[in-house]
Amino acid sequence: MAAGLEHLQELLPVAGVELGTVAAGIRYRDRPDLAIIAVTGGSTCAAVFTRNAFCAAPVIVARRHLAGNSPRFLLINAGNANAGTGIQGIVDAETCCATLAELGGVASTAILPFSTGVIGELLPVSRIQAALPQVWQVCSPTGWSSVARAIMTTDTVPKGTSVHFTCQGHPVTVTGIAKGSGMIRPDMATMLAFLATDAQVPKKVLQRCLARGVAESFNRITVDGDTSTNDACVLLATGQSEVSIATIEDPAFAALQQAVTEVCLSLAQAIVRDGEGATKFITVEVAGGRNIQECEQVAYTIAQSPLVKTACFASDPNWGRILAAIGRSGVPDLEITGVSLYLGEACVIHGGVLHPEYTEEQGRTVMAQDDITLAVELGRGDARVQIWTCDLSFAYVKINAEYRS
Repeated sequence: MAAGLEHLQELLPVAGVELGTVAAGIRYRDRPDLAIIAVTGGSTCAAVFTRNAFCAAPVIVARRHLAGNSPRFLLINAGNANAGTGIQGIVDAETCCATLAELGGVASTAILPFSTGVIGELLPVSRIQAALPQVWQVCSPTGWSSVARAIMTTDTVPKGTSVHFTCQGHPVTVTGIAKGSGMIRPDMATMLAFLATDAQVPKKVLQRCLARGVAESFNRITVDGDTSTNDACVLLATGQSEVSIATIEDPAFAALQQAVTEVCLSLAQAIVRDGEGATKFITVEVAGGRNIQECEQVAYTIAQSPLVKTACFASDPNWGRILAAIGRSGVPDLEITGVSLYLGEACVIHGGVLHPEYTEEQGRTVMAQDDITLAVELGRGDARVQIWTCDLSFAYVKINAEYRS
């Protein structure tokens, strides 16, 4: 029931990256649910992880491994989150890393593990170990789409995008894939994203690039307000192209930043469009704040309001629910006489009261669209923010009520 989400387009290979998948029987029958992403030696890696205090075992292990090494393999499983599993979960993640490390002839600390799926169940280590030799044999540079499908849980479609540009007279590629549909309110949902470029970029510069890209994309979406235990976003740089970016002041950095942000934004919006049960894609714009923080307060209060989201599902221009969300958002000393509200281009509220020319027919026309924009002007500053969410349908309740059935 993806809201206006197109089918996965062709994803461009990234020199120095090979990918493979296999059906390990972790939770799903007759579909791949285990994947590896192999990266050439000398590559660099940047990553951001969930801030959920109950972070999953693979997050703990991946952080630990990344602190001391540049990874050679990413190991990803779907169907089991390996979260809420205590010390045993960490041992299991390390065991799987050690098995892949032996196959690849690298140290186990050169493996970064990632998991997504049901929380609170132990990882089926023996199944993963048995499947790893098979996935090892099918790795190829064209495996991006296969991995995008293998890491899906409640997703209805795989998500991926590529950007190709010229820099310093040479071609550069950025390709990324992601999964996520519910439990989405990333705070670097369940959300995993993996990107790679063939540019040569030092780790600190790459981390800066990823952080900026995530801030403007994955950290600007919400499906249901829940932040997962397993969120992670990884950016690999293989250095296989002729383009070298040494510092953030390098003119080539801006081009790479634009490409990475474009890929992140495309993936983030795809996650929202594939939100569990989603039928509408909603853009919430808040302008006129004193700072970004209070704009975010208002935007997320609107975007995460069940009443607002169900009104969008019903194509009901119930603007009173949006006003109520603005009022309870916690913005200090908010003067309602400075507030304006728009449904699409239709001005509903101006100066804190109903605009005399607004009609219900205008509102219904906007709310009946698949893509809806809710815009708020606070009238107290120059800050602005834009976030993306989806509606709340009967299907969302059904999907999550039956998830473990």
